[in-house]
Amino acid sequence: MTMPRQRGLTEQAGDAAIDSACRLLRLPSIRNEFSDIADRAIKDQMTYRGFLAELLMAECDDRARRRSERRIKAAGFPREKSLRSFDFDANPNIDPATIHTLASCEWIKKSQPLCLIGDSGTGKSHMLIALGTEAAMKGYRVRYTLATKLVNELVEAADEKQLNKTIARYGRVDLLCIDELGYMELDRHGAELLFQVLTEREEKNSVAIASNESFGGWTKTFTAPRLCAAIVDRLTFNGTIIETGTDSYRLASTRARAEEPVKAS
Repeated sequence: MTMPRQRGLTEQAGDAAIDSACRLLRLPSIRNEFSDIADRAIKDQMTYRGFLAELLMAECDDRARRRSERRIKAAGFPREKSLRSFDFDANPNIDPATIHTLASCEWIKKSQPLCLIGDSGTGKSHMLIALGTEAAMKGYRVRYTLATKLVNELVEAADEKQLNKTIARYGRVDLLCIDELGYMELDRHGAELLFQVLTEREEKNSVAIASNESFGGWTKTFTAPRLCAAIVDRLTFNGTIIETGTDSYRLASTRARAEEPVKAS
């Protein structure tokens, strides 16, 4: 399809031509914003080059935003969490400087692991999702899953002769976030399958886990001692370990809200 080239168009005809061209070239942001940018260009007395730059940057910015939204959606996070919304004052065990360093995603670039260890309500899952979101926004492919869900998927894949394909799929993402590791005991077969995923990713792509058990307690999840030791080794080698503590800030927050009406009265 070619568009007729006309000169001396009226403003209305020009707007229609721009709209058609943007649809043809798949430039939705320019199509939506060119009128406002054109008005601003006249007001600010932009040069033609300046006006063109504004149009192209609007399209580039919007495409980057849409790509970021697609990566976050593809990660499969169960809910939205951000570093900005985390209350560091409520849990002094978590060092803000360390977290903001992790948010740079240099550890993902180096294929290093991250372990968040602590009791329920201490911010592990919040941090896991928030750091995963930061990675997705920076262009990394991220996948979030619960430990038991991942193991069940691997067991089903093995039964259906699709194990290699499933392991390869989990091996390709830049960051694999495994939540609630240690909440339930895994049988030897499930633990061995999880070990295969970790081995596939070792020193090639990052793994971040959140667990309510210290490493010493992982023998309750991975009942084979040698297998447990091998999994701990893969999740800690050259990695970052953050202990979020034992005091639930969720519980403290709930108690504080419950006490507010009492104080008010």
